[in-house]
Amino acid sequence: TGDLWFTENGRDHMGDDIPPEELNRADRPGLHFGFPFLHGSTVKDPAFWSSRGKTAMTPPVHQFQAHSAALGMRFYTGEQFPSYYHGGVFAAEHGSWNRSEKVGYRVSFIKLKGNKALSYRVFLSGWLKNGRVSGRPADVEIGPDGALYVADDYGGRIYRISYGK
Repeated sequence: TGDLWFTENGRDHMGDDIPPEELNRADRPGLHFGFPFLHGSTVKDPAFWSSRGKTAMTPPVHQFQAHSAALGMRFYTGEQFPSYYHGGVFAAEHGSWNRSEKVGYRVSFIKLKGNKALSYRVFLSGWLKNGRVSGRPADVEIGPDGALYVADDYGGRIYRISYGK
């Protein structure tokens, strides 16, 4: 479509549950996505909100759990997975570093209808068990065969996820 889609990490030191991470869409130049004044759709930054001016801010398409650190994201453009996944977004949630209970360390999927998020689900997990980390998904890519590739910068691995009938 020519639109730019991207993830944005929230800032640290506001607590375990705020601010949310974001999936954003820019359909034209000059949009402001809130930082550092506003996080997600509603979290006003106590240090910067009063100095924001009259800048209009564009809300996120989707908000991830705070500190999940959504990094790489890709639209599913392959044909291998069921039609449910076609046109949706896979996101690598790298994981928290300073939260009292770790979150993230997974790959999630956001189902879209047009430019709106319909649903969110954890697609792949297992890198965080009982507070112990064994991997940190940093990016995702769709292979020419429609498989999903996940880069793990903690374990130094690339995982290939395929769908078999």
